[in-house]
Amino acid sequence: MKNCLGIINLDEKQDRIGELVRYRTLASVPLSARYRVIDFVLSNMANSGIEGIGIFTANKSRSLINHLTNGRPWDLHRKKDGLRVFNFGDYNPNIDDIHNFADNIEFIEQSRKEYVLISPSYMICNIDYNEVFRYHTKSRNDVTIVYKNVDRADKSFLECGILNINEDNRVISIGENIGREKNAKINMEMYIMKTELFTNMVHECIRTGIHRKIKGYIDSNLRSIKVGAFEFTGYLSCINSIKSYFDTNIDILNQNINKELFYNKKPIYTKSQDEPPTQYTEKSLVSNSIIANGSYIEGEIKNCIIGRRVIVEKGAKLENCIIMQNSIIGTNVIMNNVIADKGTLVTENKVVKGTDNYPVTIQRRRLI
Repeated sequence: MKNCLGIINLDEKQDRIGELVRYRTLASVPLSARYRVIDFVLSNMANSGIEGIGIFTANKSRSLINHLTNGRPWDLHRKKDGLRVFNFGDYNPNIDDIHNFADNIEFIEQSRKEYVLISPSYMICNIDYNEVFRYHTKSRNDVTIVYKNVDRADKSFLECGILNINEDNRVISIGENIGREKNAKINMEMYIMKTELFTNMVHECIRTGIHRKIKGYIDSNLRSIKVGAFEFTGYLSCINSIKSYFDTNIDILNQNINKELFYNKKPIYTKSQDEPPTQYTEKSLVSNSIIANGSYIEGEIKNCIIGRRVIVEKGAKLENCIIMQNSIIGTNVIMNNVIADKGTLVTENKVVKGTDNYPVTIQRRRLI
């Protein structure tokens, strides 16, 4: 896919993510101890041979840019093509991404790539875009959208798009998942099209003023644009709420899902940090958990995701928890179904419990 330009459009809704995106974009939220949400789509594009990637994000992106560095972890540190971040737009991409594309249209046109692949960051999967590209060129679609058939749409993927497809595998309408049906074709919001078509869409939206989102333009022109659908059959999660973020981390503790995401032929890359191995004491007890480097564990941990440089003191008991980097869990603390943002300090003898449906979120730097 060297003839394809990758565009990561960070236009996701963040109103149900709460405290996790107060100081950062959703794309830079930690996931599975040492990764970030954006690592998955970046790695998928890089593993598929895409050499030029542009990230269109909102202004609140210091954490994201710090994580991306110069693109080296994804082999995107190069003079030609490589990784570019556009975070200086005047418009919130969740409301208006057309003007952000229009303001940076030279990046797209001067890339000299024949095709464009557009993807969000919050669809967590390990996908080979080469398969999508081959399907797109063979079917001669104007646009190809990636989707997944799910049988639990009544409990997950809420507020995600749903594709309605006819017998010719052509998209005839796009709706929203409101949780009424178990089976649904979830729109993964990944689009492949020719660069010329994409730039024409942008110019048309600016000229008419009717649409402010590229997805909205496609949805409204399904009769005039041949939009096909490619089915993805692997693991998929959409992080668009606190609950879905919590569930995704817990899913990663599943050995089969973990193996599919991280240990197949196309791995997920992230920014490396030089940390010593985690230290465990004689009294520590850890089961079915992921613990990043640089931590110190004295307490008991079960079904948890523990980030870098986390201290869990003696007597502490953690179950079904996500503890981000640089946090300190005090002596004899009991925590269950809790998400602790980075830098959280939980003082000794505290009890913090949430439920499976409503995990408790502790804001970073908050003392309790």
